[in-house]
Amino acid sequence: MLTDFAKAYLRISMSNILLTGGAGFIGSHIAVELRKAGYVPIILDNLSNSLDSAVDGISKITGRKEVLHNIDCRRENEVVDLIEKVGGISGIVHLAAFKAVGESVQNPSKYYDNNIGSMGSILRVAEKFCVEQFVFSSSCTVYGSPQEAEVTESTPMGNAYSPYGYTKQVGERMMIDLVKAGVKTKFVSLRYFNPIGAHPSAWIGEFPIGKPNNLVPYICQTSIGLRDELTVYGNDYNTRDGSCIRDYIHVCDIATAHVKALDYMLKPTAPQHDVFNIGTGKGNSVKEIIDTFKEVNEIEFKVIQGSRRPGDVAAIYANNQKAQSILGWHPEYTLADALKHAWNWQKTL
Repeated sequence: MLTDFAKAYLRISMSNILLTGGAGFIGSHIAVELRKAGYVPIILDNLSNSLDSAVDGISKITGRKEVLHNIDCRRENEVVDLIEKVGGISGIVHLAAFKAVGESVQNPSKYYDNNIGSMGSILRVAEKFCVEQFVFSSSCTVYGSPQEAEVTESTPMGNAYSPYGYTKQVGERMMIDLVKAGVKTKFVSLRYFNPIGAHPSAWIGEFPIGKPNNLVPYICQTSIGLRDELTVYGNDYNTRDGSCIRDYIHVCDIATAHVKALDYMLKPTAPQHDVFNIGTGKGNSVKEIIDTFKEVNEIEFKVIQGSRRPGDVAAIYANNQKAQSILGWHPEYTLADALKHAWNWQKTL
C-alpha cells in the first residue's frame, strides 16, 4: 500500500512535464498550452538562443508565476537533481537544440555536439525516471529532398541536406533503438514544418539572437527598419514562382500538437513509437509569404534577389491527415493570422 507521501509524490509527478528549450520560440508557446491542459511545465533552458524574459510573457498568459531553470541538457546530473527537486515527472517534451539550417552547414560540429549530445542526455534521464511519455521535436528536414513535395510519415528519410536535419534523423533513430532495447517509455516524434507567428496576446513570440535565420522574423525586422533589405535566396527553383516552397504553420498550432501527443500516449492502444507531420497541409513560396505579409499588415519594405542557399530544398509540405485522424489535431490559424501576429509581436520589442 502506498504511503500518503508516496501518493502525493505520484500525484505531482503525473502532471509535471519537463520542457527542454522551454524559453524558446516554440517552447514558450508549448508551456502555455501545457498549463491550459492541466499539466505543469518544468521549464528548462540554458538561454543560448532565447531570453529569460520569455518566461515573464508565459506567466502573463497563464496567470501563474512560471519558473525558469537555467540548465544545459547535457549536464545530466543537474537535470536529475531538478527532477528530484520538483517531485518527479511523468513526461518530457524535448525541444532544446540549435535549429538554423545555414549555420549547421557552416558549423556542423556545433550541431552534433549540442543536438545529439543533449538528446542522449535527456533519453538517459527518461530511462532513469521511467518516464511514461516522451515527445521529440523533430523536423521535416528528416525527409531530405523528397521526390514528391507533399510528404507523409511513410515517406522515406532521404539524405539530410544539412547537419541540422541529420541530427533530427539521429534523434529519431535513438528513440527507435531504445524501444528495441526494451525501454518502456512511449515516444512520439513531431515533425514540424515551418513555425511562424506569435501568441495572439503579443506577450511571447520569436526573438532571434543576432541575425535571423528564418524568413518571417527577417521580414519583421526589415519592415521595422532593423534590416535594410530582405534577400530572397534563389529564383530558379522548379516551383510556381522560382522561390522555395514550405509549409508555414502557426506556432500556437504546433504547441497544441504537443498536448495532443502527450494525451495520445496515455491510451493503452498507442504504439511505443509513433511519428506525425505537423503542418498545414499546403505549401507557400517565399515570394507568396512576402506578398501576404505586405498585404495583411499594409506595409512595404525592400526585397532583393540572391542566389540559392546551401542546405535548402526546392519544395516540401506536409500531408497532415495522420495527425488529424489519430491525434484529433487540426490547425486553427490561417497564414494571414500568423503574419499579423508576428508583426504585432515585433512591434512590442
